[in-house]
Amino acid sequence: MSGQGGLRIERMCQLAQVSRGGFYRSWPEAQPVEEEMMVRAEIQQIALAHRRRYGYRRITAELHRRGLLVNHKRVARLMREDNLLAIQPRAFVVTTDAQHDLEVYLNLARRLTLTGINQLWVADITYIRLKGEFVYLAVMRDAYSRKVVGWALDRTLAARLPIAALEHAIAERHPPPGLVHHSDRGVQ
Repeated sequence: MSGQGGLRIERMCQLAQVSRGGFYRSWPEAQPVEEEMMVRAEIQQIALAHRRRYGYRRITAELHRRGLLVNHKRVARLMREDNLLAIQPRAFVVTTDAQHDLEVYLNLARRLTLTGINQLWVADITYIRLKGEFVYLAVMRDAYSRKVVGWALDRTLAARLPIAALEHAIAERHPPPGLVHHSDRGVQ
């Protein structure tokens, strides 16, 4: 950091016979506040221009490209204080395979008017992201009460997953004849 006329701070302190610590303690407070506000404004502008996808590393690099010398720790602190932390896009996992040669049945659920439980069960499969892998959850829900009546968890999307959920639901609820089972009609 250079001061007046190209002299470094250390050299000016030696000439004035002042310690560097004393110099920095007497530094006027207005200038750092203005500089801080300018850095905050630049960070906010960059973060919003990139739809909050940039984290502190990218914003620090962009600030360096714009000629501002700031530490990445300072950028991270200012972003945290201004609630500008990057939003990570969630990975999308396709769980439905509708391109198959199996028979597709009519959608009976569309025609039903529900008056009680155990008339229509709706099934779906979703994924749960763990630290190192995905696991799949098959859920069977009663459409009238919206209560989960059966479920199964597995590491693969094999047909045994929704079958296990259906068997669990049947064992729990003992439905009467005429129950309609509805799913998204994927391969499983």
